[in-house]
Amino acid sequence: MSISRSSLSLCAIFSFVLLLASETAALQTSGPPGAAQPPVPYASVSELNGMLVQVKQTAQSMQADLEKTRIDRWKTDSSTKRQTQANVDSIQRNLQSALPDTITQLSNSPEDVGASFKLYRNLDALYDVFGSVVESAGAFGSKDEFQALSNDMTSLESVRRAFAERLQKLASAKEEELTRLRAQIKTLQAAAPPPPPKKIVVDDTEPPKQPAVKKKKPKPAPAPAEKTPPPSSPPAK
Repeated sequence: MSISRSSLSLCAIFSFVLLLASETAALQTSGPPGAAQPPVPYASVSELNGMLVQVKQTAQSMQADLEKTRIDRWKTDSSTKRQTQANVDSIQRNLQSALPDTITQLSNSPEDVGASFKLYRNLDALYDVFGSVVESAGAFGSKDEFQALSNDMTSLESVRRAFAERLQKLASAKEEELTRLRAQIKTLQAAAPPPPPKKIVVDDTEPPKQPAVKKKKPKPAPAPAEKTPPPSSPPAK
């Protein structure tokens, strides 16, 4: 699966937004205690809901038109048919499982950067694979199949571009919030009273001298007793 230039640029934006989000979270943690997180603006939630509705409608139309596409009747070789059918199966699995999951995650956290980029990346992957199917339908399929799939491709490109623009706006908003939090932290630090000087206590009193302990002289050991020689026996007669 090829990666478009727009995908690479959005990856760079995503990395930048993640860096801003992590630093913003750190500054929010170091802010005044008890400060509540600001709620998500209504305009942002409303914008996202409209985009998600468009994504769901596009996904339903893509799935219906893919089911009507008769790849087995195309005038091409069997290898091309198998490859195209494999792409269609992959797209349908995504539309039925992966895409609804990412939509749910983003609905629960409308301005979550990770969830936003995850949905965009999914749309970008669908755009690349679905574009290959549309191109093959134009070359080997019927006119009606190609027209229906082309309309779906236009809708998919529209929501994909909309999410790219939303990610850029999230990056700008995070940068502005980061600048504001930095200024707020500096203001709080400047207004805080200086810490009291540390007191160093020096104890110069001499401890009382302990009396010297006299060592007792060891007693001399008693002299060993002298052994008396045994009496000599009288000479024999």
